[in-house]
Amino acid sequence: MMDLRSEEEVPNFSDFKRLKPVEVEGVPLASNTAENWGLLWAFAARPDDLLICTYPKAGTTWIQEIVDMLQQGGDPQKCARAPTDKRMPFLDLFLPKPMNSGLEDAEVLPSPRTLKTHLPVQLLPPSFWEQKFMWGSWSDHVRGWWEAKDQHPILYLFYEDIKEDPAREIRKVAQFLGIELTEPVLKQIVQHTTFENMKANPMANYSSIPSCIMDHAVSPFMRKGAVGNWKEQFTVAQSERLDEICARELGGSGGLTFRTQL
Repeated sequence: MMDLRSEEEVPNFSDFKRLKPVEVEGVPLASNTAENWGLLWAFAARPDDLLICTYPKAGTTWIQEIVDMLQQGGDPQKCARAPTDKRMPFLDLFLPKPMNSGLEDAEVLPSPRTLKTHLPVQLLPPSFWEQKFMWGSWSDHVRGWWEAKDQHPILYLFYEDIKEDPAREIRKVAQFLGIELTEPVLKQIVQHTTFENMKANPMANYSSIPSCIMDHAVSPFMRKGAVGNWKEQFTVAQSERLDEICARELGGSGGLTFRTQL
């Protein structure tokens, strides 16, 4: 399904520039998100909302497509009904008008909704703590979500685990969602959500986003999808330094560890 607009509705992006970070409660956010913080903080979660929360570029789109495939009974045609950001609105995304914000898309989405955010635990709108939701993945805020998992219904997932055995991890997601998963549907989801298929899927690869916001000619949204490519970028000294930082920051977290290669 294409998101067709009349000429009058097409936004003018000629003045669009890269947004500067603005701190909200000590956390740097995009300036347009900070400007709309009151609206975001007041967002009303619903009892049957499912929230996918990750750090950027940590497998977010992958788990979104897996969840949608589970919800649609493994039917790829149903998952092709709209781009990812329309199927699962990005709550903290505010684009130039007349494009909708993630909040606006979420408000008109019928229940049950599946939503997305990159917010750390302390900035999540308070209404979510009264409801049920789901998180997973890596960043400086992983410890906050890790510590919250024992008090709230949170499924914590790791990118490396999904790469290693996608069928095993998809079963975990299905169990968390209370969805009965047959082997044929599981195989369909595994095939549909391979990195190669996701990268070629216009409903998942963000190719519909205007080039002034996301220029795929410079770098596609989905790049390599590999584990361990850091070896091509880090020196031995840099790797050892990062290990020290992770050990310090995650120390005492009660078993929170990350694999950096398979």
